Amino acid sequence: MKLAVALISLALATGAALAAEEKKTDAPKKEPSAAQKAQQTRMKECNAQATGKTGDARKAFMKECLSGGQAAASGSGCDAQATEKKLAGAAKSSFMKKCEADAQAAK
Repeated sequence: MKLAVALISLALATGAALAAEEKKTDAPKKEPSAAQKAQQTRMKECNAQATGKTGDARKAFMKECLSGGQAAASGSGCDAQATEKKLAGAAKSSFMKKCEADAQAAK
């Protein structure tokens, strides 16, 4: 009798767990809004431009870049040029560093 009660309890618990798991997988994934996508893109661009910077210098750069300051403006022009030239990987990194250095020197 005790064995039967234990088996029934186990079956109910397993069924409830499977039902809960099924609900999790059936839920559709929410797509990010246009503003969220733009922010994600801005964060990716600023993060790419911040390579080589550390500590407080990186924090200050990221703050300015994400707020749309001059760092973002100079970097986005370099990024557009790199995309136009179809650069990727190490070539893009090298180009971006030189372009950003030239943009800073021009200020």
